[in-house]
Amino acid sequence: MQEYIEFFQQNMILSLAWVGILVALIVTTFKSATAAYKEVSASQVTQLMNRENGVVVDIRTKDEYKRGHITDSVHILPSDIKAGNLSALESHKSDPIIVVCKTGQTARQSAELLAKAGFEKVNLLKNGLVAWNEANLPLVRGKK
Repeated sequence: MQEYIEFFQQNMILSLAWVGILVALIVTTFKSATAAYKEVSASQVTQLMNRENGVVVDIRTKDEYKRGHITDSVHILPSDIKAGNLSALESHKSDPIIVVCKTGQTARQSAELLAKAGFEKVNLLKNGLVAWNEANLPLVRGKK
C-alpha cells in the first residue's frame, strides 16, 4: 500500500488523469444503462424498419436531409421535438422510433424527449449516418 501512495505522490498528474478517466467511464456507463432509449446498429435499424414497422426520424437540417436520407424517414427538427410538434409521429406511439443524426451525438437529447413524450420504443442509430454509410446502405437523395 505504501508503494501506491508513493507512486501517486510522485506522479500526481498521471494519477489525476487516471482518476478522471475512471470517473468518466463510470458516468458514461451509468448514463447508457439508465437512458430512456436504446442504441442500435445500422443492421438493427433495417430489421426494425422491415419487421416491426419502425419509423426513422431524421433530425438533421433541411439541406443535410436533402443531400441524403434513409428511405421513408420523417424529417423533424430538434426544435420541433422540443416544442412538442410531433403530429407526423402521433400514429406511431407504439412503433419503434429510430432517431438519426449525422454522428449519433446530437440525436441523444431528441431521443430522450421522444421517450418522455410517450413513445414506447425509442432507439438511436449508433454513430448516426456515418455508420449507415460505412455499412454501405442506401440513401435517398433530393427532395422527398
